[in-house]
Amino acid sequence: MSNDRPPAYTPDGLEDAFSGDALPGDGAAPAALPRLGVVGWLRWAWRQLTSMRVALLLLMLLAVAAVPGSMFPQRPQSPADVAQYLLDHPASGPWLDRIGFFDVYTSAWFSAIYLLLFVSLVGCILPRAKVHLRALRARPPRTPRRFDRFPARGSAESSASPEDVVRAAERVLRGRGPLPTFRTDVREEKPGVWSVSAERGYLRETGNLVFHLALVGLLVSVATGQMLHFRGQVLLGEGRTFVNAQTDYDTFESGIAFQPESLDPFRLTLDRFTSRFDPVTLQSRDFLAEVTLDEPGAEPEATTIKVNHPLAAGGAKVYLQGNGYAPQVVVRDAAGEVAFAGAVPFLPQDEVYTSQGVIKVPDVSGGQEQIGLVGSLLPTAQQLTETIWRSVDPQPADPVLVLSVWSGDLGLDTGIPQNVYQLDDTGMEQAVDAQGDPVTLHLRPGETVELPDGLGTLTFEGVPRFVALDLRYDPALPFLLVFALLGIAGLCTSLFVPRRRVWVRAAVDDADPVRTVVTAGALARSDDVGLQDELDRVLGALPGLSRADLSSTSSPDSSSHGSAPRPPAPAEEAQR
Repeated sequence: MSNDRPPAYTPDGLEDAFSGDALPGDGAAPAALPRLGVVGWLRWAWRQLTSMRVALLLLMLLAVAAVPGSMFPQRPQSPADVAQYLLDHPASGPWLDRIGFFDVYTSAWFSAIYLLLFVSLVGCILPRAKVHLRALRARPPRTPRRFDRFPARGSAESSASPEDVVRAAERVLRGRGPLPTFRTDVREEKPGVWSVSAERGYLRETGNLVFHLALVGLLVSVATGQMLHFRGQVLLGEGRTFVNAQTDYDTFESGIAFQPESLDPFRLTLDRFTSRFDPVTLQSRDFLAEVTLDEPGAEPEATTIKVNHPLAAGGAKVYLQGNGYAPQVVVRDAAGEVAFAGAVPFLPQDEVYTSQGVIKVPDVSGGQEQIGLVGSLLPTAQQLTETIWRSVDPQPADPVLVLSVWSGDLGLDTGIPQNVYQLDDTGMEQAVDAQGDPVTLHLRPGETVELPDGLGTLTFEGVPRFVALDLRYDPALPFLLVFALLGIAGLCTSLFVPRRRVWVRAAVDDADPVRTVVTAGALARSDDVGLQDELDRVLGALPGLSRADLSSTSSPDSSSHGSAPRPPAPAEEAQR
């Protein structure tokens, strides 16, 4: 038995890789696929990056990447909380810090996702915008020969000429407004036959593009705002003046492109602060800060700051964030020298403004021990027992300052930052009486008491108010508002503007040359319950038409473009 196979049959004139005796599996060399090369791989990567599915994936990834920013303290907003977290988690804290979990929004991985999303959106929008502009310049599609399978169709008869009928239909479709409802195109198909093609809904794609462009604008605005913004907080007492300089802020954070010298050097003086509370429930009713604003090149202006009514100064917004009492005290050391004098803010702890604070006195003379005073301010004090006091009203009707006394080393020279509202008692010793109980001082305004252990004297002069101001500057906020509104408008337009095509054909009736037979059809891109009504409106406005002549029909399921055809109307049959 022979193993020879007959040669493969090749039709005359056909030559390809399998011509002749070589067949697949006979040891012939396989077909070589073309190599993509560097340019090919770059083109493939660009197409993947600019695809809609990758854009959606990056958008979801950006949302997931922002989650650590709400779970972990962020260094720009709260460096003290980050330091505390690192102390509480010595094992995981340093690793989280290395990968940027304490500064998420400026980390390399978050910025990479942000930039890739930006590039992906731009790459998606530009080709679509080009196609959309080409479609806007194009003429509406020509009138089809048959309308019997359209979801909406109609027919009528008119005594007007075919051209007059079509021109009238065009006017109805274009509308009377400054902008046409439909884009129309009138054609004379052949002698005695005229048609008009109309299309609307281009705003749907325009709205879609506007929505995506607004997203790009939002990304750019957010990035710009993060680079140029600043935010600072300051406690300002009555009669004190704040100068808009970075060194005058209690806390200050800014973007990487912010320049401190760009701050407008205005001055803000707190003249008076008033508060109003409900006399029964003690709930706050109103806070009013009366200030004097002094901007460069302008006369000083008396104005006010209220909750939800910020003050505009130097391009920034000044918000009233809080308020409290700042006891005015004078501390003299054992030598009789003034070691401390000024108002010290005490932070409110409850609705009756029971406030806590610390008075640190480091500048004592003669090598004496430093002094620390820790305690509370009771705006309207009530003594319950010999040692228990409380406040019963937030207004300063009978203020009492309750303090314990510490002496030693305040630890201010160690170089480690301290909380001004807490006392580090590591190197301090609390003053006690002969029975070993802590010494507690009770002072009303105008009173002076001797400090224990011969440390000096303390004078309580008064209870001025202070306010907590929050200054914010973000040049991108107006743009964020504009792009957000554009995005909403574009999305609504893309969702609710119908995409429709309407055709009307008018031809002379072969049986009666005086009569014009009109046929029409309409098509929608998606389900459109008003499509047939639109077509009936056009047919009903034609000249020389009687109601008896109007005969509109629609398919059994007008929402489906593939519905079974219905028998044509008599006028359509006559025309065909």
